[in-house]
Amino acid sequence: MTINSGSNNAASPTDALPAALRERWRDESVSSVWLRPSDWYHPAVDALATAVLTAGDAALAATELGHARGYDGVGIGETLDDLACLYRTLGATEPPMPVLRALCEGWADAQAGAVVVGAAMDPESGLPSRQYLALRLAETYRDATLPTQRARTAATLGHHLVVVDVATGDVDPFTRAARSAAVGAAMIQTYGDGHPMATLGGGVFAVLARADEDPHPPLEALHREIARRCELLNVRASVRQPVRVWVEPLPSTHEQALRMLDRVARP
Repeated sequence: MTINSGSNNAASPTDALPAALRERWRDESVSSVWLRPSDWYHPAVDALATAVLTAGDAALAATELGHARGYDGVGIGETLDDLACLYRTLGATEPPMPVLRALCEGWADAQAGAVVVGAAMDPESGLPSRQYLALRLAETYRDATLPTQRARTAATLGHHLVVVDVATGDVDPFTRAARSAAVGAAMIQTYGDGHPMATLGGGVFAVLARADEDPHPPLEALHREIARRCELLNVRASVRQPVRVWVEPLPSTHEQALRMLDRVARP
């Protein structure tokens, strides 16, 4: 048996290759197709970068990346464009078909699973996913009792959305996770049980609140609680100053509400 007596902490040249490719890939994607730099990174990108450099199973890695993108609410178009950026970085004109198909299958599986599970929890913020909020919105529209000739409004539906955007520039995964934890805890502390809430991805969060209540006291309390928790976790520098918190009235249909979620989550 041969024992390596050298330091286990030193990165070998081959270890550095996937990281270098990842950074070139990210730069290409963010500069051309990716909407929010702060939510580009996921550990699955490292796996795919390693696979394409080492003749590994790129299709399997692409499936995992597609699943991650679908779970995070990234659209299929943006997901495909991002994969194309990786292969352009490698000098290829387009991704291989098996890799492309695997990416799409992973994305589709995540979307289908979200519909079935509905209340899947985001491990960073401790809040449910966007799909959970979409289901609760569907219930809100279903339960609304309105005269047939009147358009639905936030008042007649009885609810509106409170949206929180803390994103600012690009942050590393560990800081992003701590920031999400701080915001998630602040939202739970402020609104408590009975208010469906979710992470929308990219540093954006939302809560379904009653429209017949004065929104200002909880909004002010939420601002204070986010600031306090971000100070405790030492992530204030990664949080938009001031944090954007605003009320979005619900549109007249559930389909319009889902489009609104897309709009506020990925501006």
